[in-house]
Amino acid sequence: MSYLFISDLHLDANSEGITQGFKSFLRQQVSLSEKLFILGDLFEVWLGDDDITPFNSELIQVLSEIKIPKYIMHGNRDFLLGQAFCDQSGLELLPDPTVIEYAGEPILLMHGDSLCTRDEEYIRARNRLRQPVVQEELLAKPLNERAAIARDARNQSKEHTHDTAADIMDVTSDEVTRVMAENDVHLLIHGHTHRPGVHDLLIEGSHARRIVLGDWGESGWYLKLDGKSQDLVSFEIGS
Repeated sequence: MSYLFISDLHLDANSEGITQGFKSFLRQQVSLSEKLFILGDLFEVWLGDDDITPFNSELIQVLSEIKIPKYIMHGNRDFLLGQAFCDQSGLELLPDPTVIEYAGEPILLMHGDSLCTRDEEYIRARNRLRQPVVQEELLAKPLNERAAIARDARNQSKEHTHDTAADIMDVTSDEVTRVMAENDVHLLIHGHTHRPGVHDLLIEGSHARRIVLGDWGESGWYLKLDGKSQDLVSFEIGS
């Protein structure tokens, strides 16, 4: 009984190599697994379910052909993914955070951006954009206007990343501990930070673990839970 977890592919029409790597991953790995979890930022940007581009339609078709149960969580780039997309692709939308059970143990799943509490400017923007009324206002705008807003947001994000210390944009240890204790879990899986790794920690005196998924570029990343094993795997795109 194996579960697969991925995040931060940032797919768009210009990411041909990563897109082909994703398709290969779906054929070679997902078909042999029981469930697939996509923990945010599958797309570089998602302007709304009405943005029916050839690229988006192709990805929806590819995903719909995967017959195992599969789940997706909003990221900071594709938080406008909606029910229409999920219905067409066969994905189930998970709230952030979500607790699942594997082998009798609870596991906390998050995109990870809400854990970066020292980046106060980002958290303020995130809280605003996750409000339903703000999203409704965005989706009511014409697609070309939404695209312009997304371009401006990406440019501002690049400037913010350049001007902000790297450790501030990483998760806050106290917030990780708080969220894991609040959800009564000893395993947290998330993405967002683009800092793949396995971190051991203590939660209320007991051993716990935080596994960070990697972003896709020249390499792809996935976590495979198989029985008692927890394998964070990197592979060359196209291999």
